[in-house]
Amino acid sequence: MKRAIFPGSFDPITLGHVDIIERGVTLFDELIIAIGVNSGKEYMFSLAEREQFIKNCFKDNPKIKVVTYQGLTVDFCMKNNFNFILRGLRNPADFEFEKAIAHTNRDLAPVETVFLLTAASTSYISSSIVREVIRNDGDYTKLVPNMVRI
Repeated sequence: MKRAIFPGSFDPITLGHVDIIERGVTLFDELIIAIGVNSGKEYMFSLAEREQFIKNCFKDNPKIKVVTYQGLTVDFCMKNNFNFILRGLRNPADFEFEKAIAHTNRDLAPVETVFLLTAASTSYISSSIVREVIRNDGDYTKLVPNMVRI
């Protein structure tokens, strides 16, 4: 069984994330959306809110599950028998950053990283941009799935 995780903070989940998840789930028998918890990071949305947003988005797809975790992603993979990490790439800077992480992860454990390019229509969207739009009372609804409403 090919199992992969799609890790991130998802603060909040964006249409870019949804694009990667919907295309990525076709490659694996099971796709786990893994919400990483970083105690040193300040989040706009609580862990429970982020988890619920994602569960609501994919409630009709039995191949997708949502979990939370702390610590290194590669350690979480090893503890839960995940062979693949799915990551989305928006631009060359993402590639360079993600490539270094993928090499490090492969040095630490036998886990492969699979990259998917985001769709052109969502390649400009990031959670940090969405948070900035929300903070400034902009129309964020074009950047996130319908389940994300504040």
